[in-house]
Amino acid sequence: MNAPLTPISVICDCPLLLHGLVHVINPEPDLQIVNSFGSVGDHRSDGNAGEVVLLNLQLPTWETSNVVTQLHMRGHAVIVLSVSETQSDVVLCIKAGARGYLGQRISEPELLTAIRAVASGCSYFSTHLNGKVLPVPPLHITDRERQILQLLASGATDREIAAKLNITENTVHSHLDRLRSKSGSHRRADLTRLALRYGLTGD
Repeated sequence: MNAPLTPISVICDCPLLLHGLVHVINPEPDLQIVNSFGSVGDHRSDGNAGEVVLLNLQLPTWETSNVVTQLHMRGHAVIVLSVSETQSDVVLCIKAGARGYLGQRISEPELLTAIRAVASGCSYFSTHLNGKVLPVPPLHITDRERQILQLLASGATDREIAAKLNITENTVHSHLDRLRSKSGSHRRADLTRLALRYGLTGD
């Protein structure tokens, strides 16, 4: 049975680097670059963004971190590709929501490992960053989990959430269990606070 395909969007203002990423990633049977953009503004206007976003823009780190925040708030798992391996730059991007951070010295196998790790819900940081004290990345919450959290925050019961999303109540329970496992928030009130932290308030 074939592994599920991971769609990837690339935001990169260096055509040569983009060509290299396509050359490395697209031959892999489980990975596919589905969109590429020269700026985050172009990405914002596209309705079919990939689950994983590779980000490489020639911007000051504080501007890059702002872009990471935008993408993270839209539910994307962001991997930053950067020439900088300065701890303060890495920390800034992680706090903004980056799930991965790769320096310029990474190998092709490490790039692929990082993409697969982040796509699976984990985080990945370049091996050259080993030994640096890094913060824990923010949670990666899927679109469905966001929908459920939003309804939960509005006061809906599990049965009402299931009816609203046209899924079974058991499926709702499974998503909530995964959210509890990811966040360590075990009570319903804690999950409501989690929803509010991510701006997932009810209509």
